[in-house]
Amino acid sequence: MLKEAIILAGGFGTRLKEAVPDLPKPLAQVAEKPFLDYLLQYLAHYQIKKVVLSVGYMAEKIQTTYGTTFKDIEIVYSHEEEPLGTGGGIRLALEKCKQADVLVLNGDSFFDIDLRAFYDRHSEAISDCSLALRKVSDASRYGTITLGEFDIIRSFAEKSETEKKEGIINAGVYILGQDMYFQKTPAGKKFSIEKDFFEKKISKINMYGFCYDNYFIDIGIPSDYQKAQNDFKKYNY
Repeated sequence: MLKEAIILAGGFGTRLKEAVPDLPKPLAQVAEKPFLDYLLQYLAHYQIKKVVLSVGYMAEKIQTTYGTTFKDIEIVYSHEEEPLGTGGGIRLALEKCKQADVLVLNGDSFFDIDLRAFYDRHSEAISDCSLALRKVSDASRYGTITLGEFDIIRSFAEKSETEKKEGIINAGVYILGQDMYFQKTPAGKKFSIEKDFFEKKISKINMYGFCYDNYFIDIGIPSDYQKAQNDFKKYNY
């Protein structure tokens, strides 16, 4: 069972700066609460016991807000002195984890999937790395993923701002095998998990993608940030 999670909470939030000029993205107010509250409540529901917050930009505001506990969750911090990208930030945060498999979430999106079922599929597939996927009507913002037999990920395609069509996207929720990730990635280097790990290691590890049609939102752009204000009035957790 998953007990540890990493939340990527260190980005600059460039696209959201106009709407939230003085806060890091995970602290953006959504229906009168910091967005990060909703992610932590969700993880508490699935009995995650430890969360590593990967922080950088305005880290002190996040640390002042959450301290060392949230409900029954122990909170620890992984601080990037210099930006390490999503991949490097995850690697640094993993040093504070003890479990073989660790959940990773983006701090500016929410995908309401059953984490127990996701972990069961990861375990049954003997997966090194599993991605939670979502079919969307406009995948141009994200890039798309092609699946092969038995949910094995076959390819990643670049996002296209001009061509709007439906596709399967990476929804920013992963399960990573800790030992595998340390073996396949460089220490102390800046790199993207999307470009430099998922895409480049696709033929070297067992990488699976599991599709769900559950609620998904990315508050990283102002239009979805405004949509979230209404959506999260009906939050389930």
